[in-house]
Amino acid sequence: MGRVVVDPGVADPTVRSDQRDEAFRVHVLPELQLLHAMAMRLTRDPHDAEDLVQDTLVRAYRALHRFDGRYPRSWLLTILRNTNINRARKKRPVLVHDEHATFSRLPGHGSAGREGAAEEALNRIPDGAVLGALADLTEDHRTIVLLVDVDGLAYREAADLLGIPVGTVMSRLHRARSALRTGLEQRGHLRGGTT
Repeated sequence: MGRVVVDPGVADPTVRSDQRDEAFRVHVLPELQLLHAMAMRLTRDPHDAEDLVQDTLVRAYRALHRFDGRYPRSWLLTILRNTNINRARKKRPVLVHDEHATFSRLPGHGSAGREGAAEEALNRIPDGAVLGALADLTEDHRTIVLLVDVDGLAYREAADLLGIPVGTVMSRLHRARSALRTGLEQRGHLRGGTT
């Protein structure tokens, strides 16, 4: 990821620069990797992703005086999503996994963060089979699985990013996991009732 450049001259003049810089360091900088990953999923282009992250950082810096310090990840993802919309994209965000990338399972994230027999069974399935089953999902289902189960976002964070209610995230994720399980069973990688 490129160098972070923020223009401090556009911020609220009533907030001291050192306070704003400290808040930026504490709340924004730890989320740079996530912002970049989400920007790549939204734009599917490295240059557009860099631009989107840069615009998001500038907007976050400008808005730090209004941020209460709670849920920085959700706050930043909302800024990212709104910035993407404001960049005049004609289509809805398409969050599609790069078919050439290696599928990585984050420890402690799948199945709502619970490790167990189902999680272990999924970890033994070849990445190609999982990617194939993911590719068969509808765009909405694939997106929610990638955000929650792969990227490890909380339901609220995924809801904020997609601009949908938390209940929709939960029901969509349930249907997506069921469809993914069925796809893996049809490919012979799971027996019915394994997960």
